Amino acid sequence: MRLLHTSDWHVGRTFHGRDLLAEQESVLSGLAELVVAERVDVVVVSGDLYDRAVPSGEAVETCVRVLGRLREAGARLVVIPGNHDSAARVGAFGEFAAAGGLHLRTRISLLHEPVLIDDEHGPVAFYGIPYLEPDPARQVLDAHPGVPGAEPVAERGHRAVLAEAMHRVNADLDARGRPRSVVLAHAFVTGGDASDSERPIAVGGVEQVPGGVFDGVDYVALGHLHGPQRLAEHLRYSGSPLAYSFSEAAQRKSVWLVDLDAAGLAEVRRHELPVPRRLATLRGELEVLRTAPEHAAHEDCFVSAVLTDEVRPIDAMRLLQERFPHAVHLEWQPAGGRATGELRYSEAVRGREDTAIADGFVADCRGSEPTEGERALLAEALRAVQVAEVRE
Repeated sequence: MRLLHTSDWHVGRTFHGRDLLAEQESVLSGLAELVVAERVDVVVVSGDLYDRAVPSGEAVETCVRVLGRLREAGARLVVIPGNHDSAARVGAFGEFAAAGGLHLRTRISLLHEPVLIDDEHGPVAFYGIPYLEPDPARQVLDAHPGVPGAEPVAERGHRAVLAEAMHRVNADLDARGRPRSVVLAHAFVTGGDASDSERPIAVGGVEQVPGGVFDGVDYVALGHLHGPQRLAEHLRYSGSPLAYSFSEAAQRKSVWLVDLDAAGLAEVRRHELPVPRRLATLRGELEVLRTAPEHAAHEDCFVSAVLTDEVRPIDAMRLLQERFPHAVHLEWQPAGGRATGELRYSEAVRGREDTAIADGFVADCRGSEPTEGERALLAEALRAVQVAEVRE
């Protein structure tokens, strides 16, 4: 049996305000061609199908089209929700979808019940562990023992609920005579490298879980971290199909092709995905960035620029976008840094005229004194405020 391991689609996500639906549909629909070329039997999506718990209508339509193309290409699909998803919404009509080959494993109380898919060597058991928010998951697990001998979850936190989930998975495997097995899980496993675009999955406490929690199965298809990575031969993150932050610029986005033979895990291969638009971080003075020939290769990239001009340039983003139309992020870090002598507000304004305070505010924000014309505007604004206060 051949699997395609992917995760963290985040359909509907924007990149610094730029819509990515077209790019997402292009890359994800291309997986259908991979399914045909590699004769993939099962596609697993390990959480964060959408970027929001309540996705837009356009995001849902995009996701439905992509899933439909993968199914038409001949693969069955197993999907779990991640921490960005609403499990109830993703799992809606799950029983009906399963009849068509789309298995939505969203219910914590049923995580020990596998999807069984046969090949020439017999069944492979696919267990879907949806994202487990510790306290709510603990309550569900305690209320639904699931397997004989299950006890209440004694500890709190991600490790405790995932350990209980895997205890139930292994108990079910034992009861079935240990068929080959695949677990889908959405979690931060110790040893993984995070990116800036991942939402933290813990508020206080420890969010990471040790890889040993997942012992006892042939392959663990992880989701949550956006960089593809191998924690062990059988324990891997596929990462997101697109870059969702500039910290991911150097990542080679990919999916894993996983082969299972009669004995279990046989081989894992990496397949790199196309990059719809590259990312670039540029640094320098605005005019240099706009004219230097060495930046020509970045003109079609998503650009994050760090401007080093001594004075904050006016209308910098518009000017930058004249050359780099996909510039989306801008910072001002003047060369040599800025004066660091800071005063308390009350001390900074004590004994100063209103016009001097306004002039100082402009100089502090922009790095240069206001012009005579700007001083006149500031003075007029202050007079208007004073007149309004007298009338009141």
